[in-house]
Amino acid sequence: MAEAQAFIDRAQARLLDLAVQQARADWVKSTFITYDSEILAAKADEQMITATMQLAKESTRFSNLKMPDSLARQFKLLRLSLTLAAPSNPKEAQELTEIAAQMEGMYGRGKYCATPDKCQDLEDLSRVLRNSTDAKELLDAWRGWHTISPPIRPLFQKYVELGNKGARELGFADMGAMWRSKYDMPPDAFTAEMDRLWDQVRPLYLSLHAYVRSKLHEKYGDVVPANGPIPAHLLGNMWAQEWENIYPLVAPKDADPGYDLTANLKAKNTQPLDMVRYGEHFFTSLGFAPLPKTFRERSLFVKPRDRDVVCHASAWDVDQVEDLRIKMCIEINAEDFSTIHHELGHNFYQRAYNKQPFLFRDGANDGFHEAIGDTIALSVTPEYLQKVGLLANVPDRSKDLGLLLYKALEKVAFLPFGLLIDKWRWRVFSGEIPPEKYNETWWQLRLKYQGIVPPMARSENDFDPGAKYHVPANYPYARYFLADILQFQFHRSLAQVAGCSGPLNRCSIFSSKPAGDRLNAMLSMGASEPWPNALAAVTGQKQMDATAILDYFAPLKQWLDEQNKGKPVGW
Repeated sequence: MAEAQAFIDRAQARLLDLAVQQARADWVKSTFITYDSEILAAKADEQMITATMQLAKESTRFSNLKMPDSLARQFKLLRLSLTLAAPSNPKEAQELTEIAAQMEGMYGRGKYCATPDKCQDLEDLSRVLRNSTDAKELLDAWRGWHTISPPIRPLFQKYVELGNKGARELGFADMGAMWRSKYDMPPDAFTAEMDRLWDQVRPLYLSLHAYVRSKLHEKYGDVVPANGPIPAHLLGNMWAQEWENIYPLVAPKDADPGYDLTANLKAKNTQPLDMVRYGEHFFTSLGFAPLPKTFRERSLFVKPRDRDVVCHASAWDVDQVEDLRIKMCIEINAEDFSTIHHELGHNFYQRAYNKQPFLFRDGANDGFHEAIGDTIALSVTPEYLQKVGLLANVPDRSKDLGLLLYKALEKVAFLPFGLLIDKWRWRVFSGEIPPEKYNETWWQLRLKYQGIVPPMARSENDFDPGAKYHVPANYPYARYFLADILQFQFHRSLAQVAGCSGPLNRCSIFSSKPAGDRLNAMLSMGASEPWPNALAAVTGQKQMDATAILDYFAPLKQWLDEQNKGKPVGW
């Protein structure tokens, strides 16, 4: 037992040191994309992966030792701490980490050049999808971004091969089984749990899809069939994963929410740093300490003019203690206002568990980490906006239909997309989807779960999964589906603690110290206990439950079903 404790202490000290080096190198790679920064980051990633692999393999000599729960959990998490396991062959390990850095770099540098002097990056093309209602212009932007990913395909294929080899060396069937093993249940049980949650929310999604399809059919005519799937370029987002940008096209006639947050932010001449201050103030109102001074000095808030950066928003805990940062190219709009609350959720979570042993410095499961900030964003209600001076008058509840529809276009529309990305990858990793069927099966899953089709003919010359950041960046995605469920479950419980008795969509926990205490009790646990215990700390329940999302959207579901009467539902 003494040897086991000494081993895990030594392992955690070594991994903490390497994690800090890795985070610094990755920060530079993401904020200064160059040939050299990619190589340096790949080297730091390789060192971290190699050390973790070596320590995980060494740890197996203690496998039959009966240990206290906490120590046993540290050994288990050591074995599960990688999302990319490199083979023990040094040449293959180096190749894998270089491929991973290359793929993310290719994505970050991706541009569509319609003509040599007119090149557009993802931000430019996303702006078109967000704002245009010209079907031809939308198609051109969609097609343009999807030209960046075919060169990633051969690298991705090799990454699958080498990543699986590393996962098998750790005793997993493949990389997908390794990812699914992180949820305190067997890999197959986790797949079944995802399906159970999806079955709970699917009727709500079908109602939303049918309503949106009929509205888009009115707008675009036969480009959108009256009874069938929706073309992917018409939903306001490059991946058709969230649909809130098409709210003006589908809004009910009498459901003006009563305010426009983007317009209000611009009218107040809000600057990027002001946006961050609003988010931080929410957390301090719950009793959390303000962020350190270095947060403002070291974060990236604005897209630089002189270099390529990965604008995809992310939260960082560089030294695993207090060097908290966010990286995003803030635009002054409602979407980024919400995103900032989300990213700061990661930062406050990271700080809450920074006293835990290194292997416990993580979310209870990765869905928890994504859910915390979104739970806070659900409290960005009209009442909250009035309290912080972004809204003069709170609209009455008769205006809620518009707000609920807008929120459903963001949250409910996302659910099947959140589910299918890893469903596709798990089958790729297991070999069920061979490379010659990558694109075909991607679109089969998008049709099955989302009711979405590509707006133009696709073939295996395309690699459309690679046009989504998380695929080339080797970032598991099931967490976002879980987060979409968990945030409503957290919100419902914290709203009760805060004493809110009105409709769930009007509840805000802003400035509720009891809600902050309840939240902090869970955050400070980190990964020290199985996630059902962390879930119970906030909700009293040990099972994830999608009924909270159904409660939140109940008035909308009733209204959608009335609108859909006599119209086809499903595809």
